[in-house]
Amino acid sequence: MNLNFTAEEQGFRRQVREFVAKSLPADIQHKVVNGLILERYDYVRWQAALHEQGWGGSSWASEFGGTGWSAVQKYIFEEECAAAGAPRIIPFGVKMVAPVIMAFGSAAQQQRFLPNILSGQEWWCQGYSEPGSGSDLASVKTTAVRDGDAYIVNGQKTWTTQAQYADWIFCLVRTDTEVKPQRGISFLLIDMKSPGITVRPIITMDGAHEVNEVWLENVRVPAENLVGQENQGWTYAKFLLGHERTNIAGIGIAKRELARLKRIAALEMKNGKPLIKDPLFSARIAQIEIDLVALEITNLRVLSAEEQRRAPGPEASILKIKGTEIQQAITELLTQAVGSYALPLRREAMAAGYQGEMAGPFYATPLAANYLNMRKLSIYGGSNEIQKNIIAQMILGL
Repeated sequence: MNLNFTAEEQGFRRQVREFVAKSLPADIQHKVVNGLILERYDYVRWQAALHEQGWGGSSWASEFGGTGWSAVQKYIFEEECAAAGAPRIIPFGVKMVAPVIMAFGSAAQQQRFLPNILSGQEWWCQGYSEPGSGSDLASVKTTAVRDGDAYIVNGQKTWTTQAQYADWIFCLVRTDTEVKPQRGISFLLIDMKSPGITVRPIITMDGAHEVNEVWLENVRVPAENLVGQENQGWTYAKFLLGHERTNIAGIGIAKRELARLKRIAALEMKNGKPLIKDPLFSARIAQIEIDLVALEITNLRVLSAEEQRRAPGPEASILKIKGTEIQQAITELLTQAVGSYALPLRREAMAAGYQGEMAGPFYATPLAANYLNMRKLSIYGGSNEIQKNIIAQMILGL
């Protein structure tokens, strides 16, 4: 693989860089670069700016209103956005359910849902995990019983990210209990305003309200919201998870956070010298950077395969494992770099911009929250242990 960008690709990079510099609101950039909390409005504003430019669907085919960019262009776009401090694209609509609707949905579903996903007018959340069904999605117990021109849905979803903001949820539901577990699952699109849906917050250990429980009690869902064929949802779920695990790798974000780590390590002192000059600490930074370069090459290979309309294979699991490990390692070194200043965690004070005498430097304030929040990365999207099993089966034949 030739890792040198062509003159045309370098020109595209300059175009993206100029657009982001002009269009990214300064207050959003400040929050992202400093690890502060982003609200729904921040994400909506950025998606609207991208949509106005015609870049709302950077990974979409042009026939659906996307950019039709090559794998290299998509990579450059995401790298430049992350480096500039743009918020990540919320994946549930643009990068997860949209590809499923494009590949398996009806023309009516494509016309109904894709434009509003692209513009950011409708937000989505993911209804996969349940109290007893996390990485083992074949054990899904939420049921959907056909009743005329609708399905009656009952069950519970959990760890549902941003359900408190979502307009729609895409759900795995069990439509046949008499067959092999994987064969009795269907893929439904459900309006979050439907009667019978209750969203209850789960406050995570970093004090944030990011995930939720979603209860569905006799929720009536039009049969036209079934994606593809009944009882074929397992196929669509695997297709979606391949895309999710690829996105979780977060190469651009990891590069930005690695640069942030280097800046902080240059400011913090140890034995009268900048921490970045400490041999042991600098060696750990170097190891992360080496791993990140290797992961980047693998990510480019996966993107090239997607461009040839091949679904991500075991490489997606490799990206998921190593990408999350790298991001977690960076947050660990960030907290170690500032020492005891990383310990206080007051989200209300952070949101208000408070910087007390004992709080230490501004850049230290959100590090504890970021560290705690990043513990989730090795669990969601299919735990890293499950991903290792997938690699063993698909590559090693074990």
